[in-house]
Amino acid sequence: MNSQCFVTSIHKEWDIVAARQMGRELAKKIGFGTVDQARITTAISELARNIYLYASKGQIKFEVIESLEQKGIKVVAEDSGPGIEDLSQVMEDGFSTSGGLGAGLPGVRRLMDEFDIISEIGKGTIINTIKWVR
Repeated sequence: MNSQCFVTSIHKEWDIVAARQMGRELAKKIGFGTVDQARITTAISELARNIYLYASKGQIKFEVIESLEQKGIKVVAEDSGPGIEDLSQVMEDGFSTSGGLGAGLPGVRRLMDEFDIISEIGKGTIINTIKWVR
């Protein structure tokens, strides 16, 4: 298995744009079509915005995953913020603490092929997502 890893820090609002651009370029480079590039970029935007809004700082890691059978992009959002008190609540469609649309994490889960979230109160949150090239 061959892999490349890239990291972008999220400290200010502009970092969300940088993360989106990095993710889109990487997705395009490894062979995703324009629709999947848009899905990946939207998911990255949501993850980065959550770090910015709720944890104030963190990072988005991108990894190209490649094996003989498949190729994809792994996007990991990591922060050392307050953690998520009620995971089942934030995974409900329509739930929003920021007054947004509430598409948030359920939206990310729908946009990507694999989704996993680990959150510890007072320690932070790690969200792992993967999108496979069709």
